[in-house]
Amino acid sequence: MSGTSTADDRLRVLEAITDTALGHLDPERVMATILGRVREVLGVDTATVLRHEPEAQQLHAIAASGIEEEVFQDVRIAVGAGFAGRVAAERRPVILDHVDETTVVNALLRERGLRTLLGVPMVAGDELIGVLHVGSTTPREFPEADVDLLRLVAARLALALQIDNSATDRAAAAALQRSLLPGRLPAVAGMKFSARYVPGTEPGVGGDWYDLFPLPGDRLGVVMGDVAGHGLNAAVIMGRLRSALRAYALESDDPAEVLSKLDRKVHHFEPGALATVVYGLVPASRDSVAISLAGHLPPVLAVPGRPSVFVEVPVDPPIGVTGLTRRRTVIELPPGGVLAFYTDGLVERRDRLIDVGLQRLAGVITPELPGVVCARVMAALVGSRPAQDDIALLVARRDEL
Repeated sequence: MSGTSTADDRLRVLEAITDTALGHLDPERVMATILGRVREVLGVDTATVLRHEPEAQQLHAIAASGIEEEVFQDVRIAVGAGFAGRVAAERRPVILDHVDETTVVNALLRERGLRTLLGVPMVAGDELIGVLHVGSTTPREFPEADVDLLRLVAARLALALQIDNSATDRAAAAALQRSLLPGRLPAVAGMKFSARYVPGTEPGVGGDWYDLFPLPGDRLGVVMGDVAGHGLNAAVIMGRLRSALRAYALESDDPAEVLSKLDRKVHHFEPGALATVVYGLVPASRDSVAISLAGHLPPVLAVPGRPSVFVEVPVDPPIGVTGLTRRRTVIELPPGGVLAFYTDGLVERRDRLIDVGLQRLAGVITPELPGVVCARVMAALVGSRPAQDDIALLVARRDEL
């Protein structure tokens, strides 16, 4: 077939992209099939899709036809480097008629003997999804019709890849988050617990988590946290924070020191990450809780014979924000007393001020069994409306004497 595409050729490629017969294939097979047809229509020797990985600022070869080694050998190109990196950085079509080490960093393309390359960005909305490029082992021109055709293919592939990426990330994030939340709350002498977690309806899984773990000396650690952002990255950071906090809790009996170490870890290993966290340490006597707040909403305390209140604990900067020395506050927890930890998804709504949600929360927390308190809180603040943001709630009650 000649190197110049006709209107009929473009129609054939469009049919290949939208062919319902491809629906039963997995995404990799779909991509390979489409790339094969692009090669046939444009009369080229290679066709490759590289996915943009924004965190690493690189392109990753995920599908290829005619030069499959790019995928088999896990080729990765930095954005801005070489031919594909230039296409990604400039977000415009690039035609290259001089292939050597000065213009192409991927040695496989040079070894294949390619003489001419055409690359176009894969964009969905304002998001760079990747790069699609084709190559010929003989010198040739790519007329405007070929460029337009490849841009059309790139747009369709970008949308499909964005959908697949989103579905994969959501599934992975949800699975990771489920694996990190306690499957069963531990049995602790002198206390009872109940918890709820509801994923939000907003796109992507959030980084909310709660944790409850025994410590040496019959002590108990209680954690509630919320990582900024959504999706797999937030869930991964949440998992790292959870593990690090547990490790630091073994080293110190001061919640403020634990959160200071966690903050130092985030600054060094997770620059740019941000999370609010409340960490409470319950002694063996169960008569108090030492608490440190890192930008988190204060717990609610309800004790017999008194109205429920938000505990008076100074709020220090979130994890990831440099600030003053973190502080610890010890609050009494009398027999029958209830302490409720929560994330902002429980009290925030687009159609009401957060103060309204906080007042409603304090009004329904009473010194009763944790399961009863959880049920009442969820009925009052969630009811029959799906949560927009993730909701985490953990209620602890000291046993009555």
